[in-house]
Amino acid sequence: MTSAPAPRPRSWWRRLTAGTGLLALLATALVGAGTSPAAAAPAAWTPKPAPMTTPWTAQVPVDNPLPEYPRPQLTRPDWANLNGIWDFAVTGRDAGQPASFSEQIRVPFVAESSLSGIKRKITENDKLWYKRTFTVPSNWNGRRVVLHFGASDWQSTVWVNGAQVGAHKGGFDSFSYDITPQLNGGTNTVVVSVYDPTQTGGQAVGKQRINDVNPHAGGGIFYTAASGIWQTVWLEPVAAAHVTRLDMTPNLGNSTLRVKVQAASAGGRTARVTVSGGGTVVGTATGAPGSEIAVPVPNPRLWSPDDPFLYDVRAELLDGTAVVDSVGSYAGMRSIAVAKVDNVLRPVLNGKFVFQTGTLDQGYWPDGIYTAPTDAALRSDLQAHKDLGFNMVRKHIKVEPQRWFYWADKLGLLVWQDMPAMDTGKTPDSAARTQWEAEYHAIIDQHRSSPSVVMWVNQNEGWGQYDQARIADEVKAYDPSRLVNNMSGVNCCGSVDGGNGDVVDHHIYVGPGNTAPTATRAAVLGEFGGLGHKVSGHEWYPGGGFSYEDQASIAALNNRFVGLLDAIRIGQLPAGLSASVYTEITDVENEANGLLTYDRQVVKVDTARVKAANQDLIQASKTPAPPVTLPTGQYKSLRVTTAGHTNKYLRHSEALAYTAVVDSGSSALLKNDATWKVVTGLANSNCYSFESRNYPGEYLRHRDFRVRRDASDGSALFKADATWCAVAGSGGVRLSSANLPGSYLRHIDSEVWLATPGGGRAWDNAATFTEDTTWAVEAPWAP
Repeated sequence: MTSAPAPRPRSWWRRLTAGTGLLALLATALVGAGTSPAAAAPAAWTPKPAPMTTPWTAQVPVDNPLPEYPRPQLTRPDWANLNGIWDFAVTGRDAGQPASFSEQIRVPFVAESSLSGIKRKITENDKLWYKRTFTVPSNWNGRRVVLHFGASDWQSTVWVNGAQVGAHKGGFDSFSYDITPQLNGGTNTVVVSVYDPTQTGGQAVGKQRINDVNPHAGGGIFYTAASGIWQTVWLEPVAAAHVTRLDMTPNLGNSTLRVKVQAASAGGRTARVTVSGGGTVVGTATGAPGSEIAVPVPNPRLWSPDDPFLYDVRAELLDGTAVVDSVGSYAGMRSIAVAKVDNVLRPVLNGKFVFQTGTLDQGYWPDGIYTAPTDAALRSDLQAHKDLGFNMVRKHIKVEPQRWFYWADKLGLLVWQDMPAMDTGKTPDSAARTQWEAEYHAIIDQHRSSPSVVMWVNQNEGWGQYDQARIADEVKAYDPSRLVNNMSGVNCCGSVDGGNGDVVDHHIYVGPGNTAPTATRAAVLGEFGGLGHKVSGHEWYPGGGFSYEDQASIAALNNRFVGLLDAIRIGQLPAGLSASVYTEITDVENEANGLLTYDRQVVKVDTARVKAANQDLIQASKTPAPPVTLPTGQYKSLRVTTAGHTNKYLRHSEALAYTAVVDSGSSALLKNDATWKVVTGLANSNCYSFESRNYPGEYLRHRDFRVRRDASDGSALFKADATWCAVAGSGGVRLSSANLPGSYLRHIDSEVWLATPGGGRAWDNAATFTEDTTWAVEAPWAP
């Protein structure tokens, strides 16, 4: 066996950062050259030291951070980025605009972050104030000017030249205002106030909590708050009649892309949509704005993680034959549904079942908190998933900028998008419910056209839970083209299962556990794993990290993690599991259970080995092995298959299980001890139990990991301990525990144990593990 390599700096981020020019060319090719009216930053502004530096911390421009076009699915050539240095002030929550702004902040990084230059705690008693000037490019004359905010957390009010242009509640959806009437033809001033009560309010908050912004002990699974503007702020000139959104849904049944061209002031206009592939037009159709237009896409090239092909889309508003507005976009032709596959309900992508293996992705950064330092950094976490062989990512109770969805679409990752949760342990009032549902609808609208998004996850582990069934039905009606998960972790933490939606979702740590499909819902494992290993020099708070199961070394982490993936492939996939989400892709603050460190400087696991395990899991779902069956009602003997020990058989002696040499000359007692009756599993009819030949009513079971022969006491625990699920082995069968899936019946030094691949106990030793857990089912020594 080859040991896993020591942790090392990851090379992919070096390739990405070296490719900044390529990414810039891509952005330019996608949208044309944007205009930035930002002036050079005052020399007095500097960022604060980051608790940990990522490979991109030092690459953030002072005066034009995140310069990429922010809305890849609705592009126009002219725009102006307002990111950069703004004047800044903090007042009491009820105060009006301050007379002076004594600080400066780098937008769009939140005030708690080092990259903002502020880096301090913001509480429910504070209000944030932002101010900057801008001029409108002269070649925009005659067009309307729209001010866009990618996201601002939480209650934002905007003034231009002293006039309020709008107010918005919501921390995860974008919002815009037509500011044309307020412009003065010269230097304009925009002021923004933001109030963010974080967990003290009733709004969607996700994992944010008001804590010290400097690394500290504790925090658990909740992290530093992110208050204020955290996505790109930008200006855009538009025609009076203009497209505001494209709602695109592929229909593989008739090879069309269904498009609703949402538009403003478009009365009497016609919408025309053109779809191209590889520079060649494949279909064009026209219709009324706001109505569904079916654009033919003959013989579509289907989007999938293996082939994330994107068609170019052009939408135009026509006044007669004159084009009054034109926008660029893209779409992927794919379908997602649930269907019976070999009589098991499964999610099917483009009509075929493929196991969805992904990680929990929380989207936090030690330098930018909610905001990735650069676009290359934003892409990097998704690229890490691809490098490790995952085909899915669960975006956990946070909604990323639209460019994150672009990279998921482009790279080919299936996305489970969580709606950010309200605070835990609270029952939301009617106002909070109304706001949460309105924000959820806005999020769906803003991301409904991304082919990568295959499932909406409504609620998580009961946090702020209410009306689970109603919400699931409403989300499904609002977007029938995707799967809906009414509650991730229905088995956990006091959550209440709405009983509907497309999947039943369990959280099992460490897992993988048993999640069974039903007649109406596919089975998914929404969270599992949480294996931890702290890397010296790459800890947010040295010595403060925690995990669900600490691993003593990198080698142990690799063995245990790959063992979990193999257990899903061998046991849970055949039993009906269709997807799994490993916790998690990176460490986050004091959570040390990432596959990468929080600073993204070290990949803890063996990339090639993990990728191979994921590929084996995915391939097994495409070409499933036939189920392993044993002859119930018959006596059999279980022979060791490990080289050098193949004359040994599983037997009991004084109630404990051992292996011993058995041959024709052995005593009658030994032959009886080595003979077992195969019966239907006491706890699972798809599995098996082994009844002693000479002690009827006593069964092979595990207790405290030692395997023994015991009489049934009728309890559910005994029945589960005495039930073994058969999976294929080379030259025999492997027997996995029904209640500890992924742990196997193993002989070691003639004793028999319940052993776990990658486990830390003596009987988990990796040497000859597979051989030691493989048994040949043979004719009984005592018929």
